[in-house]
Amino acid sequence: MDFPFTFHIFGKTILAHPVFEALGMFIGMRYYFYLKRKSKEKLSFNVSAAVLIGATTGALFGSKLIGNLENPYKLFEHFNFKTIWTNNTIVGGLAFGLIGVELAKKIVGHKESTGDLIVFPLMLAMIIGRIGCFLTGIYEETYGIPTDSIFGMHLGDQYLRHPVVLYEIAFLIVLWIVLKIIQRSKRYPPGFIFQMFMLSYFIFRFMLDFIKPRMELIGNLGTIQLVCLAVITYYIFKIRDTKTVNSH
Repeated sequence: MDFPFTFHIFGKTILAHPVFEALGMFIGMRYYFYLKRKSKEKLSFNVSAAVLIGATTGALFGSKLIGNLENPYKLFEHFNFKTIWTNNTIVGGLAFGLIGVELAKKIVGHKESTGDLIVFPLMLAMIIGRIGCFLTGIYEETYGIPTDSIFGMHLGDQYLRHPVVLYEIAFLIVLWIVLKIIQRSKRYPPGFIFQMFMLSYFIFRFMLDFIKPRMELIGNLGTIQLVCLAVITYYIFKIRDTKTVNSH
């Protein structure tokens, strides 16, 4: 396979990444609305709108903020609006999307968890989007460092690299199965599935970034890893206080 993989649409060459990213968001949202219609828990329009606005605003801001802070020196030395706008990371989107939702819920006075319903649509969107990342190879900043392991792949240059995007897709599929098993057990209160997703994914991303090119800011940790540590710490304490439905 040659990288980057492109589509030729109406005489124009388009990278696979934005195509799969848009497809992932579309299918993920359709899946979310399907689950929402089937859900027994009905939210008012005000709460639903507040959560959607909070999540979207927080995710958009966070994905770009953390994406640009991955290399702060480059950001300030060569300020370019187009580069700033195109720098994104799902880690920042998830972390700040969470903050946006929590702030929105406080504004409308809603205390119950609203996260479980979005978990599987979000994971589906991520998996589809990551296929686009893989097809873009080294031309999108989601590739791994060179490796001599059996997993090494040529992603567009002369090196065998860790296909970190494929690792992430495999992880998300396994996590999907595990979370479905937990969900069907019905032993945990609303919000637990979302908490487990966030904790598991951020632990995975913290470890994964050790085999990705990164700028080390504190010790040997990059910006994304520092954000991961903050989110991991938050959810460890949150899940520690979670009780099963049947506990007394």
